[in-house]
Amino acid sequence: MLDRSKWSPSAVLMAMTGIIVVCIGVYFVLFRPPLLPEDVRYMQLTEADLSVVGPSLRDWFGRVFAVLGGFAMATGVLMITLAATAFRSREPIAAFGAILGGAVSIGTMTAVNFAINSDFKWALLGLFALWAASLIAYWLEGAKAIA
Repeated sequence: MLDRSKWSPSAVLMAMTGIIVVCIGVYFVLFRPPLLPEDVRYMQLTEADLSVVGPSLRDWFGRVFAVLGGFAMATGVLMITLAATAFRSREPIAAFGAILGGAVSIGTMTAVNFAINSDFKWALLGLFALWAASLIAYWLEGAKAIA
């Protein structure tokens, strides 16, 4: 019989994923510069371009990344909450929420970073792998409980 009060490996992995997503959000709000070297490379901007549009672009991206960071922090907090409650107690809807929420947040973020050849793509793939490991562990724990 499954003890629903204990932290299973799947719930721990999901909570760890959420903590990392919160940290990404904090980075975007507090520390990320408006333009990284990879941004300039991707947009193929020259120094002349940056001198013309740079100040406005930096101000705009600063605001955009503050909003993005807030949403990342919220997503991470919700992942941690899901891990600590419905995922840990194996509520039927929990796996669906974890799959769909992770796919549209972590999955999209990882895919886009690979598409733009981001310097952070491999770190994000690691985060994707951690999230996927939580889902695999969840499935294995369920199969073990049935056996």
